[in-house]
Amino acid sequence: MTDATTPRFDTFVFDLDGTLLDTLPDLVVLTNAVLRECGFPERTSAEVLSYVGNGVKALMYQAVPQDADEEAVEAAMRRWKELYPQYGYRLTKAYEGIPETVAELERRGARLGVLSNKFDAGVQEVVGVYLPGLFAVAHGESADIPRKPDPTGLLRTIEELGSVPERTVYVGDSTGDVAVARNAGTYAVGVTWGYHEAERLRAAAADLVIDDPRALLDLLG
Repeated sequence: MTDATTPRFDTFVFDLDGTLLDTLPDLVVLTNAVLRECGFPERTSAEVLSYVGNGVKALMYQAVPQDADEEAVEAAMRRWKELYPQYGYRLTKAYEGIPETVAELERRGARLGVLSNKFDAGVQEVVGVYLPGLFAVAHGESADIPRKPDPTGLLRTIEELGSVPERTVYVGDSTGDVAVARNAGTYAVGVTWGYHEAERLRAAAADLVIDDPRALLDLLG
C-alpha cells in the first residue's frame, strides 16, 4: 500500500523469473529432461524451485547428485542451454496483471528494463515472446553482467535507460533482488506472487512489498 508520503520514481527495472513470468513449470521439465539424459535421478517441482534464482550453473550444480564430478556437471549445464530453445518456455506465462501494468507504465512514460540471473540469450528470447516491445533494456547473466546481488548489471541497466539509482525501482520476488536493489542504491519492491515468501522479503528490508502489480503505478511520478 502506498500513500502521499511514498516516494515517486520514473524508472522501473524488473527481475524476470518469479516476477514478470512464471517459468517454473518449464524449468522443471527442462531440468528433468537433462537429468534423465545424463543418467541422473529427476527432481520434484519443489526441489527445482529451491535451486532457481542464481543462474543455470547454480541450478544444475544443485540438481545433479552431490557425488557427480565437475565434468559431469559442466556437461549437464551445457546440455541445459542447448535444449532451452526446445523446452524453454512452452509452459511459461506472464503473471496476472503484469502485461497490463507494464504497458501502462510505458504509456505513462516510465523507463523500463529487465535484469535477471537467467543466461542472457534466454532473457532476450522469453521477454521477446511474452512481453514484446515493452522494455528498452534487458540483461541476463553474461561475461560482463555478473549474477545478482552484484550491482554491476543493475547499475549498467539504469545507465542505459538514461536514469539514476535514486529515480529507480527494482522489482523482484527474492531476497537477492532486495539485496541488489540495496547494493545499487535503488528503491526495493518485493512481490508476493513469485517463488519466495513475503515474510522473507520483509525480513530482507524491502522498501515495499506488494500483492498486486498495479501497486507499481502508485510509485510513478
